[in-house]
Amino acid sequence: MRLALIALSLAACTSATAEAPSTQPAVVTPAVSAAPAGTAAPDLEAGVAAGTLKAAVFAGGCFWCMEGPFERAAGVLSVVSGYAGGTEANPTYEQVGSGRTGHAEVVRVVYDPARTSFAALLEVYWHNVDPTQRDGQFCDEGRQYRTAVFFSDDTERAAATASKAALEAAGTLPGPIVTEIVPATPFYAAEGYHQDFYRTNPTRYAMYRAGCGRDRRLQALWGASAGH
Repeated sequence: MRLALIALSLAACTSATAEAPSTQPAVVTPAVSAAPAGTAAPDLEAGVAAGTLKAAVFAGGCFWCMEGPFERAAGVLSVVSGYAGGTEANPTYEQVGSGRTGHAEVVRVVYDPARTSFAALLEVYWHNVDPTQRDGQFCDEGRQYRTAVFFSDDTERAAATASKAALEAAGTLPGPIVTEIVPATPFYAAEGYHQDFYRTNPTRYAMYRAGCGRDRRLQALWGASAGH
């Protein structure tokens, strides 16, 4: 039994799927105008479209592990897991997991710019990833698990570039930062059973996270400021 539990805990995010029917992902372009199933609530999407709210997209490896840190951040109103960065329209979880779509697992964060900032979200982001690991995160390997910040305008690009440069200048990380800073692409919400997976499947999520070594590596990289 112990060996079986260890094997399950080491399963990659792609293989540790929940028993739920697959549904067609919903697409949201960088200029959000719709709110199909799996995206933020209609009033939030209306706020993003009007410019009173903002949306940011981050790739940090397994999207299950990136929802909680952003949901706990002040000023964040919605976090949705999904896919971005590739050319395949309406990709499924299985397609993205194959590594052939060009997409990465991402989270789309809707926030109130009167209560927080893109720069503050970047701080949450960095401390929850290993920015020195190329084409993967922790136990998950492949371009679908790369780290990336998707900017939607020149202000976000400048903020992300400056934040990355500050980390590099600090010299506290064990290697060069390989996180990509790239223009936003259409965002496709992941299937419903992936949303808030850490809440809906807490035991399975905890086994995956521990088996993948995420927290051990974050602690080694960031010490007391490591995310969780």
